[in-house]
Amino acid sequence: MMFKRLFVSRPVIAVLGLLLATASHADLRIRIDGGAVGAKPIAIVPFVNNTGSQLDTDVTKVIGDDLQRSGLFEPLPEDAMIARPAGPGDVKFQNWRAVEVDHLVIGSVNVRPGGGHVVRFHLFDVYKAEQLIAFDVPTDSRSGGLRSAAHRVADYIYEEVTGIPGVFDTQIAYVTVEGKGPSRQFRLVVADADGYAPKTVVNSSEPLLSPAWSPDFRKLAYVAFEDGLTSIYVHELATGQAQKLVSKRGHNGAPSWSPDGREIVASLSHQGSADIYRVNVANGKLTRLTDSSAIDTEPDWSPDGSDILFTSDRGGKPQIYIIPASGGRATRVSFEGKSNSRGRYSADGKQIALVNYDDQGYRIGVLDLDSRQTNILSRGPLDESPSFAPNGAVLIYARQTANGGELATVTSDGRVRQRLSQTGSVREPAWSPYLK
Repeated sequence: MMFKRLFVSRPVIAVLGLLLATASHADLRIRIDGGAVGAKPIAIVPFVNNTGSQLDTDVTKVIGDDLQRSGLFEPLPEDAMIARPAGPGDVKFQNWRAVEVDHLVIGSVNVRPGGGHVVRFHLFDVYKAEQLIAFDVPTDSRSGGLRSAAHRVADYIYEEVTGIPGVFDTQIAYVTVEGKGPSRQFRLVVADADGYAPKTVVNSSEPLLSPAWSPDFRKLAYVAFEDGLTSIYVHELATGQAQKLVSKRGHNGAPSWSPDGREIVASLSHQGSADIYRVNVANGKLTRLTDSSAIDTEPDWSPDGSDILFTSDRGGKPQIYIIPASGGRATRVSFEGKSNSRGRYSADGKQIALVNYDDQGYRIGVLDLDSRQTNILSRGPLDESPSFAPNGAVLIYARQTANGGELATVTSDGRVRQRLSQTGSVREPAWSPYLK
């Protein structure tokens, strides 16, 4: 679906302005469509506030909400707790066995010397009657710092219990569309992974496409319409400065970063049909990787830097191909369904998220590169733009509904689903790497 959309013929109207905006947009509303059977019962005792002042974040609630939204945990309601231990010496495990929880979390928020806070927590295995982990998580006095610390606590707990790194202290980028006709506005937005604190990075009266995070978390590449062309920009998030990296005649689209952040791979059509090019971010130098009469687009760099996947119709229908990063022979890797497009590597390079098209519509699937088997995860019929979380355990994607576009997430095993919606239409999600 996205393969066709990128190349549909339509008039291009010049961008009226790409303006950095710091104002927040509406939070994404999260609804859990389905959780894992046998979610782990956990008690998170309200954290003690040792700061002597009111906090701007309910640390306990943030941690509980994170773990519950994962679908793998079921926090005990506060009114069902029969004890409120403040420290490890206060814990009586029989109290928590009585309410049938597997794990217990206690903690406190303390003043950090020099400013900010320290969130201290302890995680216990109730039935083994032992402490599993305990950490001090420091944060500075910046706005949102305490919330970020709470996300990190949830990450520690999630990883200790499941064996999988958490992704609560990460971010997502996405595009929103509001209004109709001349009043239509496109915004490139960055928000916390739970949809909190969205900030508009770019605001335009014309389409914004394909946001892609740099490996160091500091930049976003994206596509914007300007002066009758699609142009690829690199946006520095800290300063708001935008560099126009590529603006050739024809189509310039689908940027993806190299693992070292020095290059971007993109689809360009200035020499005829759309082909895959490497672009040096420092000087804009182009290196052509494919030379085909077919449409080659939607590239993505493998995590180890050795390969690049892309979508091509060289076989008659859109399918996923892989080519060495230095160029060479392309190998087709997708075969199930009528077509496959918009491939994205998992962080370990062993799987590819893609859009699979068959009689049930466009759905999100994961292709295992060893077995070459595809596991369909979403329900369709108009799902697109998959992006792996940095732990590889969750994907975010866009889905079309009767009310417009919204975002959704699904675990890579298909067991846990969420929907994220807000006013207007939401599309083109990209999950950030881990914060460096």
